[in-house]
Amino acid sequence: MNRHANRLMAALAAALLGGCSLAPAYHTPTLPPMPASFKEGDTAWKVAAPADETPHGNWWTVYGDTTLNQLETKLDADNPSLAAALARYDEARAFESQFNAGLFPHLDAIADPERARQSNNRPLRGSNQPNEYDSDTVGVGASYDLDLWGRIRNEVSAGHALAQAAQADLASAKLSLEAQLAGDYVRLRGYDIQVRILRDALKAYQRALVLTENRHNGGVASGLDVSRAQTQLEDAQAQVTDVLAQRALSEHAIAALIGEPASNFSIAQEQDQPKVPVTPVGMPSTLLERRPDIAAAERRVFAANAGIGVARAAFFPDISLQGSYGFQNTGMDNLLAIGNRFWALGPLATLNIFDAGLRRAQLREAHAQFAQASAEYRQTVLGAFREVEDDLALLQQLGLEARQEDQAFTAAQQTLNIATNRYREGIVNYLDVVTAQTAALSAQRNAEEIRTRRLQASVDLIRAIGGGWARDVSGIDGNATAKTQAPSSM
Repeated sequence: MNRHANRLMAALAAALLGGCSLAPAYHTPTLPPMPASFKEGDTAWKVAAPADETPHGNWWTVYGDTTLNQLETKLDADNPSLAAALARYDEARAFESQFNAGLFPHLDAIADPERARQSNNRPLRGSNQPNEYDSDTVGVGASYDLDLWGRIRNEVSAGHALAQAAQADLASAKLSLEAQLAGDYVRLRGYDIQVRILRDALKAYQRALVLTENRHNGGVASGLDVSRAQTQLEDAQAQVTDVLAQRALSEHAIAALIGEPASNFSIAQEQDQPKVPVTPVGMPSTLLERRPDIAAAERRVFAANAGIGVARAAFFPDISLQGSYGFQNTGMDNLLAIGNRFWALGPLATLNIFDAGLRRAQLREAHAQFAQASAEYRQTVLGAFREVEDDLALLQQLGLEARQEDQAFTAAQQTLNIATNRYREGIVNYLDVVTAQTAALSAQRNAEEIRTRRLQASVDLIRAIGGGWARDVSGIDGNATAKTQAPSSM
């Protein structure tokens, strides 16, 4: 029995040496020099240290729109894409648990009641052996991989990192869908204002047509003036139809996002529109902290690094501790009698001698996967900075453009008033009025379109930084509210 005890002690001693890991020391992939601040933003927007678990909260509340709040809540509960992302995360957690199981001994129960017949010509068969016999076996078997080279531990590390990546993917999908919904909603409300602008214009154009017809009936205006007024009215009506069609598409997109059939879903038109939120000048750029896609990319680099350790471990012996204990007889009574017991205990070592280059190819594959994951991480970071710079530039430049367009609308409105008065006085023909009407309506619609684009840029910026910011911060919004005054009546 001392011999068996010595074997067991030797196996346990080997297990104590199992702290070895063949994975390379992990370092986050090298990035280009990170800027101290964003070029397109205030210098207070700085790059911070990673902390991707920072909660992002219900960022859409910064827009102060009750309907948007309700839609976002429903999206989080019912969106099919989000449900699929959650299922992928659960799948990754299940894989992680499977890898974790390799760290513990495996214990199996054995029960094998068997009736057998042996061949008459079986080699070494004795003359007194029966042709048919029973063979009953019960027992337990145990095995434990000593993991001397860290193969299992690296698999566990990789599985945990991939589960973290899947969790970050879930957060990224959630943020992306929330931003998509907010963008569609902003676009829909922009269409509401466009419809109101055009319908106000229709009223003014209708009055202008009546005036022109009266002047024509009185012999003051020509039929050409009436035709031009009619054309202007019908063109505005066509624009209303087009905007309503675009609004319907946005409404259908929102329905799909919140998990409802488009045929059963509608959003009432409103005149109260979301406001462009203030971009806080004192808010640091938490880009590397908050972007879940950056966190996911980094975790996949870590998993690929652990995969190199798994591939390296395949070049070394796999040593495990095996044991079994049970009872066996040939079908007679007293199966559990002491004389029927059997047991075995000892280490098992396996080492592949020839595999035609399989393990070397797997190691090269692991290194290539690490290189790919590192490059994708760097690309994700660079893309994130580009997106923030893009949205900051849009917010700033669209703010300036909005003020310029407001000035253009004011000038166009003055031109329209002058042209209308001069037409009444018979100084100009109706072509001048039509030209002024077209310019005023175009400037008014452009101003509203710019406001909608600024709202969408603010949504994109929130998504680009990985979430929203507090509403009680001081900052600069650069707001230039688009005028929605109707064209002057005739």
